[in-house]
Amino acid sequence: MVLCCFYLAPVFAQLPGKDATISLIPVPGTLVKQPGSLTLGKEVVYNCINTDLEKGFEVFQNKLIKDLKINCRKASSAVNIRILESYVVPDEGYQLSITPKEIIIRAKDAAGVFYATQTLLQLLPEGVYSSPANLRLPLVLPCLYIEDNPRFSYRGMHLDVCRHFFPVEFIKKYIDLIAMHKMNRFHWHLTEDQGWRIEIKKYPKLTEVGSIRKETLIGNYADVPHKYDGQAYGGYYTQAQIKEIVKYAANRFVTIVPEIELPGHSLAALAAYPELGCTGGPYEVATTWGVFEDVYCPYEKTFQFLEGVLTEVMELFPGQLIHIGGDECPKESWKKSSFCQDLMKEKGLKNEEELQSYFIKRIATFIESKGKRVIGWDEILEGGLADNAAVMSWRGIKGGIEAAEQGHDVVMTPGSHCYFDHYQSLSQQEPNAIGGFTSVKKVYNYEPVPEELSKEKAKHILGAQGNVWTEYIESPEQVEYMAMPRMCALSEVLWSEKINRNEQGFISRLKIHTKRLQAMQVNYAKHIYDPDFKTNTSSDGNLSVELTPSSSGDQLVISMDGKNFAPYSKPISLTSTGSLSFKNSMPGSNTSRLDFIKSLSTGSLTTSSILPDKRYPGSNGTMSLTDGLKGGRRFNGQDWCAWQGKDIELVIDMKYPKEISSMLIGSLLNKGAWIYLPKSASIECSTNGIEFLKLITNPMDFQGKKAEMKFNKINARYLKLKLTAQGKIPAGEQGSGQDAWLFIDEIEVY
Repeated sequence: MVLCCFYLAPVFAQLPGKDATISLIPVPGTLVKQPGSLTLGKEVVYNCINTDLEKGFEVFQNKLIKDLKINCRKASSAVNIRILESYVVPDEGYQLSITPKEIIIRAKDAAGVFYATQTLLQLLPEGVYSSPANLRLPLVLPCLYIEDNPRFSYRGMHLDVCRHFFPVEFIKKYIDLIAMHKMNRFHWHLTEDQGWRIEIKKYPKLTEVGSIRKETLIGNYADVPHKYDGQAYGGYYTQAQIKEIVKYAANRFVTIVPEIELPGHSLAALAAYPELGCTGGPYEVATTWGVFEDVYCPYEKTFQFLEGVLTEVMELFPGQLIHIGGDECPKESWKKSSFCQDLMKEKGLKNEEELQSYFIKRIATFIESKGKRVIGWDEILEGGLADNAAVMSWRGIKGGIEAAEQGHDVVMTPGSHCYFDHYQSLSQQEPNAIGGFTSVKKVYNYEPVPEELSKEKAKHILGAQGNVWTEYIESPEQVEYMAMPRMCALSEVLWSEKINRNEQGFISRLKIHTKRLQAMQVNYAKHIYDPDFKTNTSSDGNLSVELTPSSSGDQLVISMDGKNFAPYSKPISLTSTGSLSFKNSMPGSNTSRLDFIKSLSTGSLTTSSILPDKRYPGSNGTMSLTDGLKGGRRFNGQDWCAWQGKDIELVIDMKYPKEISSMLIGSLLNKGAWIYLPKSASIECSTNGIEFLKLITNPMDFQGKKAEMKFNKINARYLKLKLTAQGKIPAGEQGSGQDAWLFIDEIEVY
């Protein structure tokens, strides 16, 4: 057999090196470079006996013909490419052999053949990705052998087209990017409070009324007061367009998972058919972001409506999974509804959570009767879940663990690592985003299988997904900016085995891979060129900052005023309040900035009665609260410490008694991200850490970024700060009923 002569060895991060011909993303399982090369000219001849496998070659063949102007035809002899069936290759996997005479692809299924061709494209110069291709014939491929297959069966990307709508051609481009990175699911978020985006012929008002909102919020949800643009906004996909996109995706082995939100996030549908709500309306398509009290009422006519909608949806999308949302469903309208309360008594339901479970189970039963399977956000676990339903865990990993322990399949998509609508750097040039901080490196270091799960339960983790919510993403170019290259990082997490992944090797390959994105005219974010930084606050309150270039040989520059930059050569010491800006000297590089505050508490030992949430632990735990680094409003840095739904007590040890008269507490308000200000605060002081005196204070004003508490001058070494959290998020706000977050950063004492 031809392949027996090749020695197999695992790929290590350094193998791709600086050689563009083998800088593959995602990194393959086994790659052995061989001497020599293969040349392809104006004609390529291939052979494939199995017609099912041949389907995986069609997109590659069409690219050769259309973009490269190569005559690619099928023949039985004198071939350049042979496609062979192999039952020893795993599902979606492939073996690729390039010799000086031919290319041999071995696969079990057509998807494996397709992924082999995606690897072939990455082995060619980046000009192959231009349309038409910017390459001169002949084409030269390096001789090598690759054995490759995915780690996870579900490798997904999501796109919300409801907050902002995107044209068909861009949806196809988005699918191209998914397929290019060997991902295989496109989660299409089609209905929301802010717009209904899919034609349903049985219910024409869904698009006639529900697809159009009268205006849209300007700026950030956290801005008070809200401002609007006064312009009607709408758009939807016809069923003919959807069929076209489904076919386009299927040709690239991408299965579309459609999402029809219920019972919450349904204002657009209620605006069209107000009789489906508990109050009967009138309702309006939402013009702002958030969570709204008005949700579907569990009337029989509501279920008939949803069954009619879902019947048409299931006829359009051949995939097994139908996403039904299930997240952020306020229960206020159900609590006030006599119908709902009577229904709960009739069905023996203890509370509104069980009513939601009843709602979800009815829909799941209907979907399963049509041979499909339900998947929903992790809230569908509340009150009990249908046996065959799958769960998307987005509120951290807890929901995923719970679902897997119960025997449900899970797609992991925690906001901490998989929400690509979050900020991705410390750059001051970042566009407006919902908040959070999710860098390329943070995505790359994500592990989808929670360590809490046993080996047996871990089998329920199907994979993971990157989510692109579009409250603040208005154009295709901005979708690309937010998704790329974080999608590249996630693709390697989901395809490649952990043993083959290496952050530095990935970054080196990614810098070459971005040339392919440029050829595709993708507006990717360039933060991989941003320097890394490490800070240290000394006991006397001075801050030192050490910068590390993303690649050896990069020249870094720094500035204390944000304007005049000088070469960086050694760690910088900051001894007073100010800012440090830094960037790569390469033209077009982003500028990052660290703001430093020096007060009497800077460098103090700070402890907390409760550790911060591990999603927002601070760069140095609770010591981050007095390290002099100021957290920004965007909370896209790592200096914030955060707690969810918990009151906290902080103790600051300033090492020796100091005369003090005021304290400033940095907090954050961003209701769109579930972040609320403290409800109240108090300060006590002590000289010995045992006996504390409560300080007389003015009321704390948390309406700004800081709250100041003034008191008469007093000598103290220890300060005890008690903060009362918001608790549950109020009705009508985003995340209604959930535990609010409390974000605290720099605590200044003067």
